[in-house]
Amino acid sequence: MCSLSNSQSVVGLLALYTLALKSSCFDLNTVTFTVSDISETLLTHLKKQMEQEKEHIAFSHRPLTNYYQYSLGVLALCVSSIRVNNHVSNKLIKAVEHEHFKHGDAESTDTYAMAGMALQCVKDAGSHVLNAAELDTALSKIKQKLLASRRADGHIGNEFSTGLAVQALMAMGSQVAEYATSMEAMRTDARSNTYHNPMAISQILPALQQKSYLTVKSKECLNEDDTLVLEPIDPVVVLPSETKVTVMVEVVTSSGATAVYSVDVPKGSSLLEALELLKGKNVGFMFEKESSLWGPFLSAVNGEQARQSDRRYWHLSSDGTALSQGISDFKIEAAQKITIKNMSY
Repeated sequence: MCSLSNSQSVVGLLALYTLALKSSCFDLNTVTFTVSDISETLLTHLKKQMEQEKEHIAFSHRPLTNYYQYSLGVLALCVSSIRVNNHVSNKLIKAVEHEHFKHGDAESTDTYAMAGMALQCVKDAGSHVLNAAELDTALSKIKQKLLASRRADGHIGNEFSTGLAVQALMAMGSQVAEYATSMEAMRTDARSNTYHNPMAISQILPALQQKSYLTVKSKECLNEDDTLVLEPIDPVVVLPSETKVTVMVEVVTSSGATAVYSVDVPKGSSLLEALELLKGKNVGFMFEKESSLWGPFLSAVNGEQARQSDRRYWHLSSDGTALSQGISDFKIEAAQKITIKNMSY
């Protein structure tokens, strides 16, 4: 049993809990949460939060969280054999139709992929027969978007969205030839030790095994004997490098005002560690961070907020190239200029 604050939506987290527990053959009806002193099951609470998200879309044209988490919520309910309200899934179909899956100026490959799996699950469940044509059109559009995002090297979007995109293509019944180069790109990345973030690994592994999150729905738990034993691994202690590199940090506020700072950091430091060192220099640079499904992200810099509720975020780039990793995953290997810019989406 867990307690949840009623102050914010946690659809994405609840959906991930649901998928993880179901894939582990856990009885979801035994998982309860206490919300405002009321005890209810995980699935009941997830369904209630999805209703709140749907209502928010009705008057604000966007979810309380975002369409990625909204899609994840639809998928988690569907693979748990909970009937998804037609109005909930229809909001997702309309978002695909109107191309609302953006992050900044770019389309979000991750969101299209998650929406594809969610809507395919709804279709397979046969619970959206009233708008079958619209559902099929949305699925076709998602597939087209994913294939159009495929790069020459096989990645779909970037190396961190490819796993989810391949899962979606598999779930939607694509031919192996349509994602073969993407599979090879992921294998190459895995051999190169590209993936460290737990979220990235959890998306890549099923794809490499030619499975998708939809497989969870039909998982047989009859023969589970609970005998899997993981051998303990001695922790690897990484000592800070004695080599220092200089990082220039440029902050661009929503008004366009800029401030530039400089800090020397050990080679191999994460961007988060670099920002902590800069903050500790007491030169006027400050920041706050919040947690997300992918790890910490910047929420405030030099006292200025970039809130999801205001459709703003801190865009990060290195020498002009947008970062594809978060602040705790991106490593500083050479001198560079990091730009932190308050942008709308």
